[in-house]
Amino acid sequence: MLLLLLISSAFLLPWAGAGRIIGGKEVKRHSRPYMAYLNIQVFIQISNRTSRCGGFLIRPDAVLSAAHCVAKEGRVRVTVILGAHNIRARERSQQRIRVRDWVIHPKYSPAGFKNDIVILKLKPRARINKNVQPISIPRSNEHVRAGTKCEVAGWGVMSWTGHPSDVMMEAEQEVQNEKPCKQLFRNYQRRSMMCVGDEKSGKAPYNGDSGGPLVCNQKAYGIVSHGLEDNLFPKVFTRISYFESWIRQQLGMFALQELPGSPSSD
Repeated sequence: MLLLLLISSAFLLPWAGAGRIIGGKEVKRHSRPYMAYLNIQVFIQISNRTSRCGGFLIRPDAVLSAAHCVAKEGRVRVTVILGAHNIRARERSQQRIRVRDWVIHPKYSPAGFKNDIVILKLKPRARINKNVQPISIPRSNEHVRAGTKCEVAGWGVMSWTGHPSDVMMEAEQEVQNEKPCKQLFRNYQRRSMMCVGDEKSGKAPYNGDSGGPLVCNQKAYGIVSHGLEDNLFPKVFTRISYFESWIRQQLGMFALQELPGSPSSD
């Protein structure tokens, strides 16, 4: 259910982050130590609203997510929660970090969710332990073939009209060839996007799952990006390998900013 919800929210808004995987199941507690929950507050004049997204730890000081989760009008405040299973509970395993800096891909466009990727800088860094651990990302020449079985997890909605999940859910997803996404999505870009999910499985990410990782063979190959409101399958994921060079460049900048006398936006 979590996956299905993720997909829906993505297309109502850019997967604004308010759902749970559809057709999924609850994960074993703390079996996905790389998962991050993003609490996003947007302040516009005297009003504010809150949404949620997923993300994942790739280094003690960096979380990857979808750009549309934070690219909003108004003042945006993001809190990352690591080590969580039940997001409504004050679990001792949880680490809450207020994010003060993030880098949205310079060519991100909400029209078609092009280059839908953001790196969140964590300061202080996450404390690595059995419940909080980074996940590897692929190199630029690493790809997964159509038919590969992967997993997506999150706290998104579990049905079309349901509420977000309190506990982390997961669902198996199958990588598709490009044809169905090219037919459904006018702005689909083969090099930077992945086509994932099929109707036979009955499982998909939905509202609130945006930004979460598509994990294949213990690596994060995709980021939940968007889908169609009236069609759960397939969904479009950001292809991480396409952005590998940019990601590593930004992580290098993070390290430089930590040196004495270096500029920082903190």
